[in-house]
Amino acid sequence: MRIALDVTPLSRPRTGIGNYFRGMLAGLAEAAEGGHELIAFGPTGPWGRTRIRRSLEGLPVELRLPLLPRAHWWRTAWSRLGRPPVETFLGPLDVFHFSDWMYPPQRGGLRATTIHDLVPLRFPDWVEPATVRMHGPKYVHAARTCDRVFVNSAFTRGEVVELLGVPEERVVVAYPGIDPRFRPDGERADLGGPYVLAVGTLEPRKNLPALAEAFALVRQRHPELTLAVAGLEGWEDRPLEAEGIRLLGYVSDDELARLYRGAA
Repeated sequence: MRIALDVTPLSRPRTGIGNYFRGMLAGLAEAAEGGHELIAFGPTGPWGRTRIRRSLEGLPVELRLPLLPRAHWWRTAWSRLGRPPVETFLGPLDVFHFSDWMYPPQRGGLRATTIHDLVPLRFPDWVEPATVRMHGPKYVHAARTCDRVFVNSAFTRGEVVELLGVPEERVVVAYPGIDPRFRPDGERADLGGPYVLAVGTLEPRKNLPALAEAFALVRQRHPELTLAVAGLEGWEDRPLEAEGIRLLGYVSDDELARLYRGAA
């Protein structure tokens, strides 16, 4: 079989969804055992192409990464225009899995996507307006065209059935796995004392200010503790800086594994 996956989310610094995509490809490659052709497709700019190559280094997949200035604009236009089919660039396919970032048409084969959550529909105020504009049309398109919709929890499966009207038999739960680097043995991070760890982009839906308030109560009894927050700087406007809170910013996977091991 020829299986193509849209890997454009890997063109940005890799966080939760990017790690899920990378793990999906790694799992497919392992399950295929060389018996199927896997194609990583990602029209993107120069920096995005470099990030995708680094993320997929070592995996037995064919890279199709067309260099595309103003890539986001072109991907959006391609999705909305509905032509040409993706086979124009990749040849005949048995399966095409598209991401949140684009949903180009295809001529034949099974069509699939992954929906991680429906927060942009349930709570649009919790995400950026651009996220609502990007995800809304994708959800409608996926419900109409996909043979299979993968989700990462039973809860999201229920949301997809209820809110998007996708028949339950077309929705498949594929739980996230754990990268082998996140094992209990190994080097531990040293932040100069005991700490608790929070991981996630600084955005309203993570409700990190509530965590900061709770931590302030804990610290009254355990003043030696630090709250370490690892994640990209997002659009959380509420202040997080407070006594005992340490913002680490974006960290590599290896450093994140050390932080997990070192947490109190």
